[in-house]
Amino acid sequence: MLFGRKKKNPIKLHDKGVQQWRYATCGYCSVGCSIELGLNAEGQAVTTRGVGGADVNRGKLCIKGLAEAAVFNASGRGTDPMMRSRIFDEFETTDWDYALDHTANEFRRIQQKYGRDAVAVVSTGQIMTEEFYTLGKLVRGLIGTNNYDGNTTLCMASAVSGYKRSFGSDGPPGCYDDFEHTNCLMAFGSNLPEQHPIIYWRLKEALEKRKFPVIVVDPRVTMFAQFADIHLPITPGTDLVLLNSMAHVIINENLHDLNYIQQSCNGFEALEKLVQQYDPTSASKICGIDEDMIRTVARLYAKADSAMSIWTMGINQSTHGTDGVCAINNLNLITGNIGKPGGTSLSITGQCNAMGTREWSSCSGLPGYRLLENPEHREEIGKFWGVDPDFFPKKAGLKETDIFPAIETGQIKALWIVATNPMTSMPNSARIRKSFEQLEFCVVQDTYADCECNQYAHVYLPGAVWAEKEGCFTNTERRVNLTRASQPAYANSKPDGWIFNQLAKRFDNYENMHFPESAEAVFEEMKQLSKGIGPNGKARILDISGMSYEKIEKSRGIQWPCRDNDESTDDKQPSPTGNRVQGTARLYTDGVFQFPDGKAKLLAMPYVENNEVPDEKFPFWLNSGRVVEHFHTRTKTGKIGNCNKFSPTAYMEMNPDAADQLGVKHMSYVRLVSRRGDAVVLVQLTHRVPINMVFIPFHFHDCVNRLSLGLLDPYSRQPAFKQGAVRIEHIDQQEAAKLNVSMRTF
Repeated sequence: MLFGRKKKNPIKLHDKGVQQWRYATCGYCSVGCSIELGLNAEGQAVTTRGVGGADVNRGKLCIKGLAEAAVFNASGRGTDPMMRSRIFDEFETTDWDYALDHTANEFRRIQQKYGRDAVAVVSTGQIMTEEFYTLGKLVRGLIGTNNYDGNTTLCMASAVSGYKRSFGSDGPPGCYDDFEHTNCLMAFGSNLPEQHPIIYWRLKEALEKRKFPVIVVDPRVTMFAQFADIHLPITPGTDLVLLNSMAHVIINENLHDLNYIQQSCNGFEALEKLVQQYDPTSASKICGIDEDMIRTVARLYAKADSAMSIWTMGINQSTHGTDGVCAINNLNLITGNIGKPGGTSLSITGQCNAMGTREWSSCSGLPGYRLLENPEHREEIGKFWGVDPDFFPKKAGLKETDIFPAIETGQIKALWIVATNPMTSMPNSARIRKSFEQLEFCVVQDTYADCECNQYAHVYLPGAVWAEKEGCFTNTERRVNLTRASQPAYANSKPDGWIFNQLAKRFDNYENMHFPESAEAVFEEMKQLSKGIGPNGKARILDISGMSYEKIEKSRGIQWPCRDNDESTDDKQPSPTGNRVQGTARLYTDGVFQFPDGKAKLLAMPYVENNEVPDEKFPFWLNSGRVVEHFHTRTKTGKIGNCNKFSPTAYMEMNPDAADQLGVKHMSYVRLVSRRGDAVVLVQLTHRVPINMVFIPFHFHDCVNRLSLGLLDPYSRQPAFKQGAVRIEHIDQQEAAKLNVSMRTF
């Protein structure tokens, strides 16, 4: 007699006819998984698999990586350049030369009429690092506008600002290997199982070897919160209060590392004085965490031999985002948990190459973490590129979140959007739509012709997707990894680097500059710029001079800094990649930071309540986040069956007790209303959210960002997506169902 599994049909894996495998780095989130694309006899990508010898994912992939081969032939791919007819207001196919000539001419016309900064460029976190570098060279060295930014302002800008304020430089100081060594993990606004499943697997693997406490700070009972030893359901936007109160306990109970503070930090006296205002009794009334629990968590963290903090958008996307990051850094500095195995402040980055744009795109300055405000940096890059240093602005221009208000006021007349979709990703999307209507000229460069921004484009440039081109990404732990082109660009689309190079040829001074044709040649140029002396008198922190494409592929990724002739493996980071080049696992291991005096800054930051909070008219907190099946605004995953079928529609998590009070039924439709707009969503009743909160996945276009708050962090200019207030209204169910189907259509 057969029992259990033997009675069922055996699992059969369909033979997809793979003839060869091509190496790549996954093009979704920042984990940086090594992936191989299986090509059939016709050279088409038909499947993917994880790379077993890669230290990051060790053969694992999430659902998005497993289905990634489908992006190449997904619906809506752009085939040819298009220009909008002035007579019929419709797109007409054109050739590349005409489209690029027209684009360059329009940029020049607008700059001559309104000034250089009347043209703005908004880039992405999803193209290759070599392409970012080339775009920065084009924008800073030829076009000359100072209004140039990337959409990483919407996700990682507060982490960047916090690292700079605390440590003197951007760059996450820790690595995934810290899970193997830590004695206490605290996660802020991070739902690892759905946001970054492979990192979550790394954490679970570490916990199987030895037990240590996991503390999750999140207003919602996420999957990660359910997994944690301690869940702190914090009041949205009050992380700074909790962190200041933890510092209060640690300092007042003499649990801080005074030797480390004296050797490596400035500002302790001011911090000590400020946190006296945040005793647990007072703080609990603001942040919603019991005072005894604040003391317990602070003691756990401070007494651990090593402790680490991770965070994602729950911290960053706030009006206090940068202060929250600095407060996390404070916590780790006063306990001596920076630069040692298991002790770190590790921001979990969002996009596959958000780090690449931070490092090399020149959005916030000049390449390699150089500053426009520094005349020596302007002189160095000007000489290297063949550009008059006086052509560079003396400080960075507007961020993405300030560019759109500048369109409203008429300061900006032309906009070039590269591989991002602010029509759906920006808060208060109705306001963004009106901004697009005021532009004299708009260029959209995207893989997909059906992206929402293209409704307002005058020129559309079809870009190649991910592994149709070659280049590097940098992941959360500063690991540079390589993608090889697996197949030619789709139809008549072109790699983004090719588009940047061709447009560069149409501007003055091009002949005095050098734009390498191949990605590898660009990388070799970046290596030269990565060398030198940093602000603390030591070697530059962002040094990739010891890398090459061959070494990167052989090592399955190398962490920077990796300096010339550095062939050693970090002995603190056991790795399945053996003796291959590993680079540097952790920053600041010597306690020397990137300020001129080499000391980190402890920052005294008072909490000021300036968020929108629930009231009588709008009684619910609006919260948003990711689900595992989708990525950002679903421009890619919304077209892939195995991702979309598991999460096909916008929905809202609502507490059953709140629903009972309002007469709302499970799986019914309601209208959510904020001070900015409204959206129709499907209700799922769950105790994962408190009675005064609703949660919506942020991936669905024409939904959550119609409602979200547009207030900005004063340092990073990042929006407060996570704090806002809404009310719930009943709606006709048949009409809502029809509307929901139309919203799902791509």
